[in-house]
Amino acid sequence: MRSPLFLALAIATGSIASLASADATAQTAQAVRATAEASMVLTGNIDVAVDGSVSNLVLDQREVLTSSIASFVDGTIRSWRFEPTLRDGAPVPVHAPLRVRLLGKPSGDGGMQVRMSSVDFTQYNDTATDTVTRNRMTPPRYPEAAFRGGAQGDVLLLVRVARDGTVADVVAEQVNMGVVAPERTMQQLRELFAKASITAARKWTFAPPTTGENKDRADWTIRVPVSYTLGKDLKSRPEAYGTWRAFIPGPRQSAPWRQDDAQQAGSDLLPAGGVYMVDGVNRGLRLLTPLSKD
Repeated sequence: MRSPLFLALAIATGSIASLASADATAQTAQAVRATAEASMVLTGNIDVAVDGSVSNLVLDQREVLTSSIASFVDGTIRSWRFEPTLRDGAPVPVHAPLRVRLLGKPSGDGGMQVRMSSVDFTQYNDTATDTVTRNRMTPPRYPEAAFRGGAQGDVLLLVRVARDGTVADVVAEQVNMGVVAPERTMQQLRELFAKASITAARKWTFAPPTTGENKDRADWTIRVPVSYTLGKDLKSRPEAYGTWRAFIPGPRQSAPWRQDDAQQAGSDLLPAGGVYMVDGVNRGLRLLTPLSKD
């Protein structure tokens, strides 16, 4: 699987060559390429029993997955244990959406070592009253220089929402790139995507929670994923599901209005189009089994 992955990165490198500075060297681009990760995001749904064990797992488009990937995901998830979900003080079974990210690393025998790096069970509900929901969110413009160069990326915003629903502050927590170039050019591209996202976000408005334990807070911190993708209709690209895709992870930035870093588990899997509370009561399943890091 190594050759197709790095061929894709080589094509991306050529497409943004015009953005690179004259003194940029191939060696710096190679250093950036070395940080690339092969990623596969899978979706489905999971059922958790009252004792916190997994009672059922359904993977979307299972038929397009290789048997080794399907077996790895199946075996890993079915061994998980969750903190039992309580309702009125009693444990209840839970049915939830599932998103997992696999990371692949080429092995010495020509294969690929696979690990599960993150998992998410959240679901955005536009009609919920106990969490922040979207009101007016005009999408950001695609930065012209990035568009001309064929650059793609994903921005994860941390947004501080005031009590009147306006944006009090916003930062780009992370910018992951779908292309590779010398580090100076990568930084320029990250800044272009971050600036476009932040500029748009400052004009957004939200509906604050009116019920639940979070309704009386002075403000709320939410995450909003923003994707910059050329050829947006993913339905016309069936190869996007169940295959490895390369990306260059960007550095993390903390929010200046928070003393502690926002909880980051699963934040790279939040579905586009939603807004997701960082503070307050955990609205999703809580996984007790640690994910493998190596």
